[in-house]
Amino acid sequence: MKLYLVQHAEAVPAEDDPDRPLSDKGRTDVQRVASFLARSVRVGRIVHSPKMRARDTAVLLAQALGPGGVVEEAASGLAPNDSVEVAADLIAGWPEDTMMVGHLPFMDRLASRLVAGSEEANVAAFQPGTVVCLERADDGGWALAWMVRPELLGG
Repeated sequence: MKLYLVQHAEAVPAEDDPDRPLSDKGRTDVQRVASFLARSVRVGRIVHSPKMRARDTAVLLAQALGPGGVVEEAASGLAPNDSVEVAADLIAGWPEDTMMVGHLPFMDRLASRLVAGSEEANVAAFQPGTVVCLERADDGGWALAWMVRPELLGG
């Protein structure tokens, strides 16, 4: 099973819009990353936090990754400062490749918890629009397979 952890793309400042939708740069970045991923990534579902910037990122990714994927808002557990233990327990039971779109520091702590067993390990250098692919081994352990940031794709 593959788990794709995504930090939402760049959002407008809260002073400009308290809902913080994606900025023009954020939309462009996530569309570029989504086009790149569409060549080889398929997910059964995309789960996102309730915040607008995460939802917008998830929808743009889903449009590029093709039909059949379900986009769903997480009931809880993906806010920036939520505990990663609840998510780690849920993920352990997921049978299909899944993408999660959320925020820092949550995404960094979750990746670190799954790969290194410690939320403080800092196994990935997230920036807005980053996608980190983790693979679950037969023994249930996780490994960092790859990551991509918008800056690597030009623009």
